[in-house]
Amino acid sequence: MKYPQHLLKLFQILKKLPGVGTKSAERHAFQMLTWSPQQLNEFANLVSAIPHELPSCNECGCLTDRDANCFFCNNPARNQSVICILAHAKDVYSIEETREYTGVYHVLGGLLSPLEHKGPEHLKLPNLKERILSKKINEVIIALDSTLEGDATALFLKKELENDPVEVSRLAFGMPMGSSFDYVDGGTLARAMAGRRLF
Repeated sequence: MKYPQHLLKLFQILKKLPGVGTKSAERHAFQMLTWSPQQLNEFANLVSAIPHELPSCNECGCLTDRDANCFFCNNPARNQSVICILAHAKDVYSIEETREYTGVYHVLGGLLSPLEHKGPEHLKLPNLKERILSKKINEVIIALDSTLEGDATALFLKKELENDPVEVSRLAFGMPMGSSFDYVDGGTLARAMAGRRLF
């Protein structure tokens, strides 16, 4: 079937979204063709503004509003002596939904993955140790996906932190092996957070 080139490009872009295959990409693209020029412009402007309007906090890596202080780092109500290490900024919102955690965060920006040529240099690690010492962190919670990459990253972090004066724990009960935060409900995450153990 001969599709116009611009439509084919749109298919390819949409297929980069998680869970979107060829047929879904085609459905989404043809639905967008029914939008008004104003709706398409609004969508395009919103997407193009993401890097400017949704920056990451320089200290913890969480998403912030443009020209706003980080909600987590600058919140006096949060326990500044406990830091939770996560792979991605979206994982922060999964933990927050449990209402079990009141500390601060450190977002790595990914996981170790030799197959994808992602080593320690690809993770946001340089200021982690500095934060632990300067903020007098007592506990580090490693909250990574229970996958091969997540486990490898957790072991790497444990080794990196073994000489630091902190207690290192990892999420426990309720996180099935091979699971991703995307598919774990809030109740399961709450149990995992409450039942964390020394790592």
